[in-house]
Amino acid sequence: MKKRTRNIILTILIICYSGCLLYWMFIGFGRVRHSGGPLSYNVVPFETIRLYIRNINHLPNRTWIINLFGNMGVFVPFGLILPIISKRMRSYWRLMLTFVPVVMLLELSQMLLRVGSCDIDDVILNVIGVWIGYGILRRLFKRYIS
Repeated sequence: MKKRTRNIILTILIICYSGCLLYWMFIGFGRVRHSGGPLSYNVVPFETIRLYIRNINHLPNRTWIINLFGNMGVFVPFGLILPIISKRMRSYWRLMLTFVPVVMLLELSQMLLRVGSCDIDDVILNVIGVWIGYGILRRLFKRYIS
């Protein structure tokens, strides 16, 4: 497959995947817009993560697995695909400098639209997911990383 064709296919895939992710973050999983009351946010790093770990025996497995591993897993494709389709994203720091503000904007949007909370721990877990994807790409496909 030609490089150009591959990049077009990967670009279409990541756009479609991003659309699905936006749906999940703002509409899916039975999300309901909460009107009134205070905005929900956490700015203390590792507070929510620590809460899930501390209460792991009191929560259904599905709850903590989705919240901890799901927040990482859904962002792995970005670490895998963005560096392939964009030479600028092949630098770890450039990828992070682009990705972190985008995730923070999504988290703030969830809070301001009242369809979720703005949680720094979600940002941390999402970034770990990108790191995992980037690490897999580096290990398995070194030709894509300068």
